[in-house]
Amino acid sequence: MSVKIGINGFGRIGRSVFRILSDRSDVEVVAINDLFENQQLVYLLKYDTVMGVFEKEVRADDDFMYVNGHQIAMTAEKDPA
Repeated sequence: MSVKIGINGFGRIGRSVFRILSDRSDVEVVAINDLFENQQLVYLLKYDTVMGVFEKEVRADDDFMYVNGHQIAMTAEKDPA
């Protein structure tokens, strides 16, 4: 059984945490909250100037990001509390 978490903020730190967690089987990212458009977030995850190219398949639509077929809910709440 894995721990399900959400990431609030998908900037440099949020993307780095996501990369680390994407290789773990005991933690599952189920939601990401960020104000940028999903397609832009996918691009920033895939082509990071510091971390390099993210080798997993990544795509997005209006509501979800898909990483190697795993569906992750995407939200854009300014005040998620």
